[in-house]
Amino acid sequence: MEGSGELSGPQPPHPGDHRIRDGDFVVLKREDVFKAVQVQRRKKVTFEKQWFYLDNVIGHSYGTTFEVTNGGSLQPKKKKEEPTSETKEAGTDNRNIIDDGKSQKLTQDDIKALKDKGIKGEEIVQQLIENSTTFRDKTEFAQDKYIKKKKKKYEAIVTVVKPSTRILSIMYYAREPGKINHMRYDTLAQMLTLGNVRAGNKMIVMETCAGLVLGAMMERMGGFGSIIQLYPGGGPVRAATACFGFPKSFLSGLYDFPLNKVDSLLNGTFSAEMLSSEPKDSASVEESNGTLEEKQTSEQENEDSVAEAQESHHPPEQETMEIVSQDPEYKEPKERGSKKDYIQEKQRRQEEQRKRHLEAAALLSERNSDGLIVASRFHPTPLLLSLLDFVAPSRPFVVYCQYKEPLLECYTKLRERGGVINLRLSETWLRNYQTLWTEWGVEMRWARGRREISSIQLAEKLHQSSDQFKTHQQERKLELGRSHKVVTQRHLKTPRHSLC
Repeated sequence: MEGSGELSGPQPPHPGDHRIRDGDFVVLKREDVFKAVQVQRRKKVTFEKQWFYLDNVIGHSYGTTFEVTNGGSLQPKKKKEEPTSETKEAGTDNRNIIDDGKSQKLTQDDIKALKDKGIKGEEIVQQLIENSTTFRDKTEFAQDKYIKKKKKKYEAIVTVVKPSTRILSIMYYAREPGKINHMRYDTLAQMLTLGNVRAGNKMIVMETCAGLVLGAMMERMGGFGSIIQLYPGGGPVRAATACFGFPKSFLSGLYDFPLNKVDSLLNGTFSAEMLSSEPKDSASVEESNGTLEEKQTSEQENEDSVAEAQESHHPPEQETMEIVSQDPEYKEPKERGSKKDYIQEKQRRQEEQRKRHLEAAALLSERNSDGLIVASRFHPTPLLLSLLDFVAPSRPFVVYCQYKEPLLECYTKLRERGGVINLRLSETWLRNYQTLWTEWGVEMRWARGRREISSIQLAEKLHQSSDQFKTHQQERKLELGRSHKVVTQRHLKTPRHSLC
């Protein structure tokens, strides 16, 4: 398959790509909380115990901040200059402030009455400041902290941002770290750099991180080149990859191949008949991975159920509409047609998937990939030793694991095996710093390091020459050791007076 690793290139960006369109994948942001959703009309979205519709975000630019109004409608928030009169009157310290719960004149009933009247959260926060007897006695930093806390509680503000590797990595690490093997965004960035992921390459990836590593590679390559994903089980998991919202031109260079067929491909016993013996549900598994909001977290589900219970007066048609809209390929029973048409469509997709597997096998058989990235929950040693045969000489590979013991064993095996240079076992460390106007310091919350192995594959002749060089070095050391012994013995046998 000559030239299969290079694509004609994706289409140039549309002039309106910086604006939100119907069907785009976006990320909702509120403070440090993120959630990935797909923009669809009349789709009910629950985020941070609030529900709303995304109809009004269509046509606005990414990064626009919206305010949730009555009826679940989103309206662009107008930027207003914050009054500085309140912050000018600040105390020198907080030693005389007593937190007895009596400093706020407004009660919960008063705040609830303000909400029922339709007063915005910004005005509620302003009234809380005016009715606080200790606000002016607080320091400037304490006042900003108080305002920020009340805004988070009473202001219903949502920012719509464009998905990226950094944003999705932070989102998954905060909400579902187990699904990405507790991989931080700084570790993922280092893996992409050490793995030489760039446009035009032919890369191999084996990951069990919900498709996050795959999506990061596709974003960096920009639709140029090819990526072969090796997957365990019935089909590849690409829930995080779908959140990126890549165009179809990016998917033309994406291939997948079952991991249990790698040994037969290395032994030369692989054939097209072996793919026909795979379970027929692999296509349906891949379709289910494409849906965006599939079982995110039990916490989010409980949060959604609470919010929906609070808004139970809405008609049930809206809830059904949300469930139906989650699957873009969902069709009403009348639109599906007969059962025979459905079976034919399923067979067609399975045949198309089988052809893609054969194309991926042909690409792997060339054994000239430009890089390899392994980030899975399985033991990395057998995976890496079998997949290194597909990597071309002088090409890098990176292995990530959540725990250090498997990487230490893999590092030892590679040292014993040889054939690699610049072998490193590195650990990334991330620490956040809190900056103020006049001082800075380390935050109390800090993240532990993450470990990975990186190296470069050698050609067979270079491997042999490096082994010969090591043997020559060892023989040279032995000779030097023998000569040193002889010289030492001669010095011992020489009379003392002759040394003068």
